[in-house]
Amino acid sequence: MSKSVSLNKPKLSVGVQVLATLIAIAAAFVLPQLFHYIGRVSGVGKSLGVMFCPMHFPVILVGILAGPFAGAATGLLSPLVNSLITGMPAGLSLPLMMVELFGYGLAAGLLRNVRMDCVFKVFIAQIAGRVLRNIAVIIAIYAFGQKTPMFKIWMDVPGAGIGLAMQLVMIPLIVMLVDRHSEKR
Repeated sequence: MSKSVSLNKPKLSVGVQVLATLIAIAAAFVLPQLFHYIGRVSGVGKSLGVMFCPMHFPVILVGILAGPFAGAATGLLSPLVNSLITGMPAGLSLPLMMVELFGYGLAAGLLRNVRMDCVFKVFIAQIAGRVLRNIAVIIAIYAFGQKTPMFKIWMDVPGAGIGLAMQLVMIPLIVMLVDRHSEKR
């Protein structure tokens, strides 16, 4: 008897997916603001945002919980909403973040029903978003003549190690809690 490669998670209605997307976009706005505020108050500046990647967390989480539509839409819209309200991200960072977060959300959402440990789902989503961002950076460098050196493509990964590790621990925990709660219903 062969094992099924997918889980039988219920298909979510469009309304639930849209609601999940809106909540995740709100979280992807509030969390970075909280980290920027704590950084200002503590005197460490923007480094907390770089270390913890607070906008990435709700994008990956909503993808795993609600699917590819919610993940991809949250990934595309969160940086745009943040930019329109706060001016950050700005310049070339905005489209690069939109591409990166789209990759996180889409990959996480496509893995929603795949039978695999949630830690691996998060890890694959982290890699997918980073790969898409790097492709976008390479296109910006060569197609649009940007002056970003190639070595900078992966330079922010070590600085984000704490946030990446937290995602690998916290997102699977939250998904497990949500799944348990859903099973009780």
